[in-house]
This record gives sequence, structure tokens and C-alpha cells, in this order.
Amino acid sequence: MRGDLEWGSIPRLVRSAAERYGPREAVVEGRLRITYAELGERVERAAAACIAAGVRPGDRVAIWAPNTLDWIVSALGAVTAGAVLVPLNTRFKGAEAAYVLSRSRARLLFITGTFLGTSYVASLRRSGVELPDLEQVVVLADSAPEDYRTWKDFLAGGDTIGDDEVRARADAVESAAPSDIIFTSGTTGRPKGAVITHAQTLRCYGVWSELAGLREGDRYLIVNPFFHTFGYKAGIIACLMRGAVMVPQPVFSVDTVLANIAAERISVLPGPPTLHQSLLDHPARGSHDLSALRLVVTGAAVVPLQLVERLRSELGVGTVLTAYGLSEASGIVTMCRRGDPPEVIAWTSGRAIPDTEVRIENGEVLVRGHHVMGGYFEDPEETAKVLDADGWLHTGDVGELDAAGNLRITDRIKDMFIVGGFNAYPAEIEQLLGLHPEIADVAVIGIPDARLGEVGKAFAVRRPGATLTADDLIAWARREMANYKVPREVEFVTALPRNASGKVVKGELRDRSARGTG
Repeated sequence: MRGDLEWGSIPRLVRSAAERYGPREAVVEGRLRITYAELGERVERAAAACIAAGVRPGDRVAIWAPNTLDWIVSALGAVTAGAVLVPLNTRFKGAEAAYVLSRSRARLLFITGTFLGTSYVASLRRSGVELPDLEQVVVLADSAPEDYRTWKDFLAGGDTIGDDEVRARADAVESAAPSDIIFTSGTTGRPKGAVITHAQTLRCYGVWSELAGLREGDRYLIVNPFFHTFGYKAGIIACLMRGAVMVPQPVFSVDTVLANIAAERISVLPGPPTLHQSLLDHPARGSHDLSALRLVVTGAAVVPLQLVERLRSELGVGTVLTAYGLSEASGIVTMCRRGDPPEVIAWTSGRAIPDTEVRIENGEVLVRGHHVMGGYFEDPEETAKVLDADGWLHTGDVGELDAAGNLRITDRIKDMFIVGGFNAYPAEIEQLLGLHPEIADVAVIGIPDARLGEVGKAFAVRRPGATLTADDLIAWARREMANYKVPREVEFVTALPRNASGKVVKGELRDRSARGTG
């Protein structure tokens, strides 16, 4: 039965998982292990706290935190209370996070304490952005500033809400209601929120779980960030559907991945190709027992054929699959099938998922189906640019379809490049670099990188009299934007090449970069 019809909503999926898989392990976080029944109880308690805090159906609730059990519980609790989840990228700086909070008019924010040496609370406060709609901030820690609440205090607030009230709120959530808003930056550099419904989420990740072959009892190391569809939906939602064990990993470290695979007998490890490449090439790989690993799903970048073959031959991974998706299409459009030859898995992103149409028009990949967003949040102008009157989503990606319907992405109209699995948008980076007082003009392109796949390179024009160096600009950028957006190279030029309409000719910059000439 189709997932969206079987459960109808994410709250009912959570309850169903608690009932079906009750005593089975649900989440492992260090020494803490909780069952599906316990997870269900924690989510309902978080939902009660959200209701007590005044969260109404349809309110936006944001979360800015790494992969942890608290992320799972607080996010699912908010959704169970009827809220629309707005995940924030953990790489964001304060101003970037504040923009999304302002744009979504989030009423409640769950925020981590200190992560990787950074205080997210301090970072948000330093942004200087007024957030009149943000009524409460809950710090997922044991301490919080006076005007914020601790996680423990927040949960205690829900003690006045009865189980019947929580259940009634959860049951009132409709399939067609928005479940989340995933913000993504486009060519304008202005983040836009793709609105996805409960039915779309459930149907897509029911399909994903079936095609991937996710099984009850699988042990799934979730390294993909929860703020991304790949982490939240192909991770948490898929595990809830199949009764798999979630092992969230907050920071990507190959040593930790290896240790987790061995200690927890991990069987499922989705992630970008860089993750799997690092795993294979790690000098200590041989000292870890990786024999339980049986399923790898990758994508988001070019996948070398050698990587697919090495995963199969050296690690004995039975199933290696690639896929293609974008936030505007619920994160999934095409996917390889089990049994596909290595060449298809490496050179294509597979075929359209069921009940989905993919076509190529003037080189651009167009998608139509049940998973395509209704639009960007409160942004009809930007929605009209990508969704046509016939329901086709114009992806901005250039691709080809082979005779069997396998899609191969060959280029990106949007100039987006992918840094270690993270989408980086030149227009957004250019806007931020343009704020530097000594920069008069700037353009950013993606260039190949052996470790991350691609990284940014900036071509910059200094203001008259400026003495700014490449190192200065890179150091400044590290303070102002998420690390994956920071250009790794800067080349100063006297002027940027532009066409008759004034647009930068990026093809010329790419050629210049490839030749290594200024």
C-alpha cells in the first residue's frame, strides 16, 4: 500500500512505528539506546510541550542543530503538534540563519548549545536581525540564557497537556498539509522555501525505502545532515517506515564512521561519494570489521565507476545505488534499481521513480509528478519561474536520458556546484563577497577538488587603492559564511568578462581557470 495512504501523516507514522516495532531498538546515541515505544513517548511529550508553548497547526517551527536524538524528538514533536518544520543548515552563520527564520516567520526555534566550538545562540544574537515572530527559543542543552528556555524546562511545560489532547492534535493533521519547508538558494542568491506535504514525504520515502531495500532491523548510520532531505527523510522517515535502527552522527569524521560501522554493526550507509571514498582510502580501514555493511546509496556528484566496484569488491557491499533529486521535488526524482550494472550506477542517476515523468527540453531536465512542491513559501514570483502551467518543474539542470530512461546530469544551468555533498550557489556567495568594503566586483565558479569533488573559486575586482590579498578575502569569508561556501581560491582581475546584456560570461572564467591564466 502507498505510504501516504497507509499512514496519512508523519504523526500517524510515528505512532504506528511505536506500536509495530515497540521493543525494537530505534535510536542509538553513544551509550543511550531507546526503543521505538520509548521514541513514541518522547515525541508525544515534545508535542505536548509544543502545544503548551502555544504552537498552532500550520505554525512554522525551526530547528538549528546537528544530528542527535534531541533533533529527532523535537522535530517530530513539532510536526506531531501540527507545525511545519523548518530545518536550518548547521553550517549557517547567524545572519544566514536569521534570514530563514525571518522569511519563514518561525514562532519557535530549537537550537543547539555549542557545536564545533561555536555558540549558535551567540551567533544568532550577533546577527542583529530583528525577529518579531520568533516567540520562543529552546536550547537543546542543560543551560540557556535568561530569555531562552532549556530543553528540560520546555518539556516540563507540556505536563499540563493530556495524552488525549496530543492524540487529537496529531490526528487532525491532514495528508495535504505542509510537513516542512526546505530552504534552498537559487540563481538570485535569495533562499527560497520549498513547501512539501505529509503525503509527498511519505509517498516518496516509502518508494525510496522499497527501491533501496531497507529492512526491519537494519542499522543505519545517518551521517547526512538532518537539515537536508537526504538526512531527515531518507534517514529518519525511512527508518520509521521500516523499523530500522537510527545511529545519528553529528560530525563527519572517517575515524568515527569506521568505529561506528564496526561497533554498531552498521548495515546501511548513505552519503555523498566523498564519504565512501574517504572510507575506502583510510589507512586504518583494515583494522575495523565492516562486514555488516550491505547497502550504500549515493549521489549529489559524479560517482566514479571505480568507487562502485571497490565498494562491492573490497567491502563486499551487496547493493550500491545512485539517485538524483532536488528539494523542490521532495528530494527524489530518479534512482537506480537493485541489480543495475555498475556502469549504470556510476554514469547515471537511474530511472524516474514510480508515477513520475522526466523529460529533457532544450537540454534542461523537467520533472512532473506527485512529489513536486506546490510552490515556494509565500513567493509566487519565484514559483512561477520554475513551475509551469502544466505542472512541470524546471530543474535548472542539464541532462540526458538513455534508451532505458536512465538520467545523466551533464551540467547545471544554475551554475551550482557541490562541495562535499553540500550545494553551493555562486550568486549567493557573490552577494556575500560583494559586501567586503574593498571588493568592487566578483564572480564565483566551481573548480575540481580531489577531496571535496568541487570547491569555489572567486574572480574578484578590487576597489581603487585597495590592497586586499587572496588570503585576506578568504579569511574574511570564513567569518561571514558557511565553510562550504568559502572560496578556496581567489584570483584578482582588472575586470570581469561580460556579454552585451551585462551578464558575466562564466564559461570564459572556467576556461581561464582551466588554463591557469589570469
